[in-house]
Amino acid sequence: MQFLVIAQDGQDALRRRLDLRERHLAVASRLRAAGNLLYGVATIDEEGQPNGSVEVAQFDSRAELDEWLRHEPFVIGQVWDKVKVTPCRVGPMFASQ
Repeated sequence: MQFLVIAQDGQDALRRRLDLRERHLAVASRLRAAGNLLYGVATIDEEGQPNGSVEVAQFDSRAELDEWLRHEPFVIGQVWDKVKVTPCRVGPMFASQ
């Protein structure tokens, strides 16, 4: 099952985001290698500073996705203030990327 995860950073989260970036990327790398993270991007503001994230993830269930989020450094470190999860389906032309 695929999910679109849209996470908005909280106010004054930039320092925490930068401090936790390497841990976040390490988790993302493990998820990518396991086939759970298909795509990930940081959203940016008008000045080019990160202010959130968008992930396309693949897990067998929503419960497995929620387990990842419970251990995600940006959640634990209160970088992501709001996280919206929506089931989705990656189009066939993008599925192999």
